[in-house]
Amino acid sequence: MPLALATKKVFCLFFSFSFFFSPGNLHQPVSMAAVERLWGTAGHRPPAPPGREQCRGAPRRAAQPARPAGRGRGQPGGGGGGGRGGARLGSARRGHPRAPHRCVRGAAAAAGRMIAAQLLAYYFTELKEDQVKKIDKYLYAMRLSDETLLDVMARFRREMKNGLSRDFNPTAVVKMLPTFVRSIPDGSEKGDFIALDLGGSYFRILRVKVSHEKKQTVQMESEIYNTPEDIMHGSGTRLFDHVAECLGDFMEKQQIKDKKLPVGFTFSFPCRQSKLDEGILITWTKRFKASGVEGADVVRLLNKAIKKRGDYDADIMAVVNDTVGTMMTCGFDDQRCEVGLIIGTGTNACYMEEMRHIDLVEGDEGRMCINTEWGAFGDDGSLEDIRTEFDREIDRGSLNPGKQLFEKMVSGLYMGELVRLILVKMAKEGLLFEGRITPELLTKGKFETKHVSAIEKSKEGLNKAKEILTRLGVEPSHEDCVAVQHVCTIVSFRSANLVASTLGAILNQLRDNKGVGRLRTTVGVDGSLYKMHPQYARRLHKTTRRLVPDSEVRFLLSESGSGKGAAMVTAVAYRLSEQHRLIDETLAEFKLTHEQLLQVKKRMRAEMEAGLKKKTHETAKVKMLPTFVRSTPDGTENGDFLALDLGGTNFRVLLVKIRSGKRRTVEMHNKIYAIPIEVMQGTGEELFDHIVTCISDFLDYMGIKGARLPLGFTFSFPCKQTSLDAGILLNWTKGFKATDCEGEDVVYLLREGIKRREEFDLDVVAVVNDTVGTMMTCAYEDPNCEIGLIVGTGSNACYMEEMRNIEMVDGEQGRMCVNTEWGAFGDNGCLDDIRTIYDKAVDDFSLNAGKQRYEKMISGMYLGEIVRNILIDFTKRGFLFRGQISETLKTRHIFETKFLSQIESDRLALLQVRTILQQLGLNSTCDDSIIVKTVCGAVSRRAAQLCGAGMAAIVDKIRENRGLEHLEITVGVDGTLYKLHPHFSRIMHQTVKDLAPNCDVTFLLSEDGSGKGAALITAVGCRLREAEQN
Repeated sequence: MPLALATKKVFCLFFSFSFFFSPGNLHQPVSMAAVERLWGTAGHRPPAPPGREQCRGAPRRAAQPARPAGRGRGQPGGGGGGGRGGARLGSARRGHPRAPHRCVRGAAAAAGRMIAAQLLAYYFTELKEDQVKKIDKYLYAMRLSDETLLDVMARFRREMKNGLSRDFNPTAVVKMLPTFVRSIPDGSEKGDFIALDLGGSYFRILRVKVSHEKKQTVQMESEIYNTPEDIMHGSGTRLFDHVAECLGDFMEKQQIKDKKLPVGFTFSFPCRQSKLDEGILITWTKRFKASGVEGADVVRLLNKAIKKRGDYDADIMAVVNDTVGTMMTCGFDDQRCEVGLIIGTGTNACYMEEMRHIDLVEGDEGRMCINTEWGAFGDDGSLEDIRTEFDREIDRGSLNPGKQLFEKMVSGLYMGELVRLILVKMAKEGLLFEGRITPELLTKGKFETKHVSAIEKSKEGLNKAKEILTRLGVEPSHEDCVAVQHVCTIVSFRSANLVASTLGAILNQLRDNKGVGRLRTTVGVDGSLYKMHPQYARRLHKTTRRLVPDSEVRFLLSESGSGKGAAMVTAVAYRLSEQHRLIDETLAEFKLTHEQLLQVKKRMRAEMEAGLKKKTHETAKVKMLPTFVRSTPDGTENGDFLALDLGGTNFRVLLVKIRSGKRRTVEMHNKIYAIPIEVMQGTGEELFDHIVTCISDFLDYMGIKGARLPLGFTFSFPCKQTSLDAGILLNWTKGFKATDCEGEDVVYLLREGIKRREEFDLDVVAVVNDTVGTMMTCAYEDPNCEIGLIVGTGSNACYMEEMRNIEMVDGEQGRMCVNTEWGAFGDNGCLDDIRTIYDKAVDDFSLNAGKQRYEKMISGMYLGEIVRNILIDFTKRGFLFRGQISETLKTRHIFETKFLSQIESDRLALLQVRTILQQLGLNSTCDDSIIVKTVCGAVSRRAAQLCGAGMAAIVDKIRENRGLEHLEITVGVDGTLYKLHPHFSRIMHQTVKDLAPNCDVTFLLSEDGSGKGAALITAVGCRLREAEQN
């Protein structure tokens, strides 16, 4: 309906109502049907006032009927209009004939005006809704459904994957550039930093002071310098000389020319990086064309310019993209922030990606910020189905046709122009401005994105539209203003929706990386479009939460992202650099050189010699105890044997059936019995009576109580043997405290217990150490095995020594197995030069301070405790867990050695390392996990090397004993640390090879040395006994 005709009808209606409500006609009932006949709107309800935006199928607010004329706000059933007028009219109706007639007249007139205004509003609402529907239909292709947005999200996720892949990155349009920013601020940063921000015609320099007085604060001072056009388009040398000159001027004003402050360089152009302080410019953008810079390292060019001046020095630690700066700025305020987003003149996003997914950078540990450069999304044609004719026209008229297609659909640089192109086409088709097209409307750049923001303001938007369109010379009608406002809404809403879909892909990647059902994260945001547009942020947030419902996202507005952010990147880099230096310095004590390991080998050999000699045996720490095992199995062993295994809170009884011949076999049956704490700590008689009771039960269980079987007794406590079947207990360990046992022969105590039982008899042939059992088990499989090694909870080794060297036993002929008891190596201080403060702390708080020092450096019982002490120290120094020492970390032995094995597994991602630490009550970041893994690696590597040095001493002694140039020998090995740790065995083997190059050593894993081994020792003992008797 033409506006002039509509206005005429409205005024007719208004005066008609004035007539109906004139004093002379008040007694006549006013029929609403009459009004509707006049207006021509019978059957319609007046809708709510205009103002609620309609876009992308959003639900409309239900139209509300006008308030009834006869109801005031204050009095139910009262008159129309205001509170007092309504009250008076109500009084008259309730039977007060004296009420003034003029009040009735005034109320009636007010009611008439109100109805007329409502009907006028109704008309304009209908008008607006007609225009909205018309625009919606015209720009249908720009109104994207959720289904389409989810599809765009999936496409972008695929592009991200291609960009991260070494194979597909060269052809990928979304480049996913590594930034070498490996950590976000953790709140411990401090220092004085310089930030350079070069990204347009103005160049900004900031001094950023981060302090820790009461709480972390940031002070910033900045200066803006102009970058003239001739410098932007001149040579690269001139450009960087200009930057260096500006930096010198700033430092002089700040009176810091004599200081060498860390510098962060925000360089907002596409760069390729191979380290944090390098940026190879890929291509200039933003009207920069300085020659000789593309393909060069901008940090090197700036350093060269600074050096040429020679009047100050600067340490450029990081070159940073402005999107990364945004994330780091927000990360300083919210440590959950791991995404940076810019929606301004251009658009881009970055996020913290797992290193294991970044093929372009070596290493799998930790995370790194990836600069997506998502503006190029769609450059390969993947968005053609949603690009419109207007998007294509924008692209054709741009400086870089065919490039940055996603950016051209969403960013502020193009949004105003996109609206202008739509208005021109609609005007040409006679849908706007009565078909008028002015030179201003046809001029590129005349309709700016700031105009879009102004027109979409909820209250003054239509007035702004009229003002802006008038300047373009089109003389808009109200209908035109409504239509233009809706065009702006559709274009900006599409932008927010598309950004939400690509952001959703990043959020899903983060959620999947973390393996969580629901992601909690923060997105740092900057950019003029996001900040200045009245509806953009709300739309983006709403669509993001709808597309990714399983992510809880906080959007945090950045403060000076490109400047402060560069300083934050530098602060983090400075913190990490200093932290790594101190950590490396601390852990350097655990990195033993080849010369140090040779010294350990040499000292072990000396201690072994002292233990073998009668003169020095008493004072020797490595006791070299004779075991009276004079031979390894030769394959002729045959028979049924019993084995007892006592070494902890559980006690095993075994029946071992050994069969010789062509097909040698070993068959085992066993049963496990508990030893109650009261028996462990009662009398010796009670302990051995309990053992005999268990043996009796087992013999009944196997049905062999009548046979007098030979028995081997694995007794895993320090013993001094005087023969194969006699062992004097030196002292209890492992929580045993049974009285009347220390200093006694344990075989005698067992035999006495059997006598007291009077149920069965056994032939106790051998008392066995578990290390010797390990050697014997492996020797049964490989006759070349003459060494036994255990690296588990504890550590020990044994080997076949020449009888002539064992001065504690009579006889010169043959060999005997010697139990080194090497855990006590170093108890005389000979290892003090390589012991750390952490080793000393573990020793001081152990149950046997000053004893078993070598064992405390290499065995499973203590490695976790060494790690725990290092972690406490690093936390106190602020390297870990934000400086907060948890109660869990204070608990001794909470960090078990099995955690070292799990944490150091190559198959374990840092996410799983964090899970292990969380199980220990340690709330760690990704950086914490890397440090913990590094500490575990340093401690376990040293343990393996020290163990290898001890083994090298043994194999070289055997080689020299036998006068050989080259020795081939096998070591039987057992123990959880050796078996389960992912790297221990490999490092130990390599160390033996390095320190004993003339020995070819094979390591054979033992199978049940304490059970099967005890039976084999017994079998060998029986064979040798029979040979002597014959």
